[in-house]
Amino acid sequence: MKKYNRVMTIAGSDSGGGAGIQADIKTISANGCFATSAITAITVQNTMGVTNINPIPTNYIREQISVVLSDIGTDAIKIGMLHNSETIRAVQKVLQQFKQTNIVLDPVMVATSGSKLLEDEAIDTLKKVLLPMARIITPNIPEAELLLGEQIMEQKELGKFARQLSANGTVSVFLKAGHLKDNELIDVFYNAETDEVLELKSERIYSQNTHGTGCTLSSALAAGLAKGLSLNETAIAAKEYIHQAIVEGADYKIGEGHGAVKHFYNYW
Repeated sequence: MKKYNRVMTIAGSDSGGGAGIQADIKTISANGCFATSAITAITVQNTMGVTNINPIPTNYIREQISVVLSDIGTDAIKIGMLHNSETIRAVQKVLQQFKQTNIVLDPVMVATSGSKLLEDEAIDTLKKVLLPMARIITPNIPEAELLLGEQIMEQKELGKFARQLSANGTVSVFLKAGHLKDNELIDVFYNAETDEVLELKSERIYSQNTHGTGCTLSSALAAGLAKGLSLNETAIAAKEYIHQAIVEGADYKIGEGHGAVKHFYNYW
């Protein structure tokens, strides 16, 4: 019998469909993998912002993960919005129980609209409890600044900061440059397993439709790992995917705020 390359996403639901679980499942599917999920919170949101967040009880989160992993299993895991310390610890424990190591952690803290998605006290828990378990983390500039406790001002500093985020050189870091102002966008990938830094260059695309780009990138990385690509191959493929999804989605009008990228640009 044939087997799917499987990716489990552990994240919040976005009712607007552009980010969170919805973006993850679209991305995983578009990148040729079978998506499973555990929903950590229900957000009430559209392209204009988040108006309410309802965290799922931690026992339901643990049960969602457990029943999927005990039956279907997975080849990689993407972790997105966790919202509070209790949820972070619950996810860490169940993944440890199932000996999961092929993990992409997107340290989701603030939505594209500016809405806060992670409680302040949970940032330290994320750093100490979950980050060291990940194989790859995918912070943007504001998230990296919160994790590091210092500002990032220039493109040329990204390699240095990616190494600093690496949890003593054990976790690979995809540091996204989109919040800087340079016309040429140079994301940085620190490969902790080979101790090298890749510069992943692309032209900046000026688009209103950038909601869910972080979710989309991290899910594309998880799909690459699930398919058995090397870390560098995974980073290059995910960068190409998110860049093209932004390019192809730039001319669409959806909602009055930040619209989504075009996840299925290869198909329609």
